[in-house]
Amino acid sequence: MTPFLIFSKLIKNINHIYRESIIKPLATEKLTLQSKTTELEKVEKFSQLVSQKAHLDEEQSYNLAISLTELVNNAIVHGNKNDPHKKVFLRVEYYQDRLVLSVKDQGKGFDMSKLKDPTDPENIFKENGRGVFIVKQLMDKVDYNITNDGTEVLITLFLKH
Repeated sequence: MTPFLIFSKLIKNINHIYRESIIKPLATEKLTLQSKTTELEKVEKFSQLVSQKAHLDEEQSYNLAISLTELVNNAIVHGNKNDPHKKVFLRVEYYQDRLVLSVKDQGKGFDMSKLKDPTDPENIFKENGRGVFIVKQLMDKVDYNITNDGTEVLITLFLKH
């Protein structure tokens, strides 16, 4: 096991302990999807439901929809390699001051250090490679738990009210 994977597991365990033992969510919702891009319609509806329940304003609702759609698409295409037998798991935890959302695939994980900077002039006109960058710009916090049995992305959006 590489030091990177050991560190990822440690961070995942710390996050799990923090979430489970210190502060309990007010509510939780889950959605399981097949690894087919046609499932993205369900993500849009899920995002709308979350936005309504959390009383998000238009900007936050839009940012959440873009982020979730991008992350689920990445999980289907890059993580699960469009394998319809593999699943993508979404979870949202509602807190008084924030939402914490999880998107988890059943792929083999990836090396974050190999992601190219989409703002680099040589990458500006490439058709892909912007998803992670966009999500990091739209969400307040983005964490990746990368393991050999999948990648979990945790995004946090602090509520404005």
